[in-house]
Amino acid sequence: MLSTESAATVRATVPAVAGALDTITARFYDTMLGERPELLDGLFNRGNQASGEQRRALAGSIAAFATLLLEHPDERPDALLSRIAHKHVSLGVTEDQYVIVHKYLFDAIASTLGDAATPAVVRAWDEVYWLMAGALIALEARLYAERGHTGRGVWRPWRVTRRRQETPDAASLTLEPEDGDPLPAFLPGQYVSVRTRMPDGVRQARQYSLTGGDGGSRRITVKRLRAVGADPAGEVSTLLHDTVAPGDVLMVSTPAGDVTLSEGDCPLVLVSAGIGCTPMVAMLNWLVGQGSDRRALVLHADRSPGEHAHREETAALVGALPGASARTWYENGVDGGDGAEGDGAGGDWGTVRGLMDLDGLDLPEGAEVYLCGPLPFMRDVRGQLLAAGVPARRIRYEVFGPDLWLGED
Repeated sequence: MLSTESAATVRATVPAVAGALDTITARFYDTMLGERPELLDGLFNRGNQASGEQRRALAGSIAAFATLLLEHPDERPDALLSRIAHKHVSLGVTEDQYVIVHKYLFDAIASTLGDAATPAVVRAWDEVYWLMAGALIALEARLYAERGHTGRGVWRPWRVTRRRQETPDAASLTLEPEDGDPLPAFLPGQYVSVRTRMPDGVRQARQYSLTGGDGGSRRITVKRLRAVGADPAGEVSTLLHDTVAPGDVLMVSTPAGDVTLSEGDCPLVLVSAGIGCTPMVAMLNWLVGQGSDRRALVLHADRSPGEHAHREETAALVGALPGASARTWYENGVDGGDGAEGDGAGGDWGTVRGLMDLDGLDLPEGAEVYLCGPLPFMRDVRGQLLAAGVPARRIRYEVFGPDLWLGED
């Protein structure tokens, strides 16, 4: 809880600070990574640095946390903090790094706000920072302890034992631990980070959902991100997709992620687009393995059947679940010879031409919804779900990369 004096100062300065946060965070990252380039090695995603997504996510999280402290002083924003903590745990963020971030962030605040950064303003926002950092450090310590190590022990060598080409731009990699130690447990919906050395020598890490596994292996699916307009190709996904083969060894982190399949028997709605299908595949695999009869509605959108990763596997999993049905939307329609369009009822892998449209769809009452895909898609579908009467608290989402949606709920 903020002190009374700091709460008054933060409330008075939120508009000014929030309006300058993008400039503050841009200066913060430029200065910190310029003076501490080792932090870029394996910790910060330089693609997100170049696009500005990382600084916008940081600005959004700070603004959201400060707002929640003011509006709900007696509540801890667990949903906001949990998402960030799991991302940090997957990368091995450690407590001492919060001190480094504090130094450069408050240097950036002072240089951006100038005379407006009075001692009282700096003290108040310093309190906001350490309330947020302290809560994250405690959450991350608990998550590390649950996994039996500290942040410096998250990485292990894993050998690629199988590669399956799902689509021209998506490949599944089956991995087994190189060190022979037991596999870490994971929950359906969680992800791991994969760290690899780039051609210039800098190590970079990216998160990939665990799409399946058994007693001796785990599986991830990597989609090669191609350059689109001014956006460059994904450097890690391209390297992994183009070069990794069975026998190669990758450094992989401990599983993390808080958007995991709920226990119980409430109905499920699994909604995805593109490579956002990967956590849903893990959930379906788990349901089949449990012999579940939960009602599950599986909804997916893609450009075409040929670009739909795990299409046949998903259809088989839906067919193996007595309470499941599915529908998919293909923006470019169904390829010739790939099956006729259907209504998606009765468990059929029915297809519809166009973009996902939930109008008229029979959504199970009391369902828990899981949502994953590009941010514009999730915004649109979430709006459709809310309009259909699904409570916001029952819609859970996963974001690949910086979460630019923090604080919007």
